[in-house]
Amino acid sequence: MTHQLRDLMTTDVVTVHETQTIQEAASLMSQYNIGSIPVIDETGNLRGIITDRDITLRSTAAGDKPHSFVKDVMSTNNLISATPEMGVDEAAQLMAQQQIRRLPVLENQELVGVVSLGDLAVHQQHDQKAGAALASISTPSTPQQD
Repeated sequence: MTHQLRDLMTTDVVTVHETQTIQEAASLMSQYNIGSIPVIDETGNLRGIITDRDITLRSTAAGDKPHSFVKDVMSTNNLISATPEMGVDEAAQLMAQQQIRRLPVLENQELVGVVSLGDLAVHQQHDQKAGAALASISTPSTPQQD
C-alpha cells in the first residue's frame, strides 16, 4: 500500500510572518528545537522559509541587528513543496534530489503540514526507498580534492 504524505506529515506547524523579527524566529526555533520555520502570509500561504542558517549567514554574519525582519533573510527562491496526496516515496526522492530536510506540504497554496527527515525515518521501517533517501540526505558529501 502506498502511503501519502497526509499519513505522516506534521500538521501542528510552527510558523512566522515575514514582518516578525529575526529574534522572534530564533526564539521559536530554540523553544521548539527546530532548525527552520515556514513563513506565511495572513491567509496561510507559504511566502518562504527561514532557517537557522539563514539567520547565521544573512543576518548575524552580516552584522544585522536581531530586530531585523524575517523578510530580510528568509529563503524565497525555488521553494520546494509537496501536496498531501504526494506519495511518501516520491517525497523522499524529491527531498534527496533537492538535499532538503523539511518539506512544506501545501493544499490550495495554503500550508497544511511539514514532512521532515524524522517523519521519513519513522516511516522507513516500512519502506526501503524512504530509508535510502534519508541516508543520502543525512550523509555529508565528500569534499572535492584540488
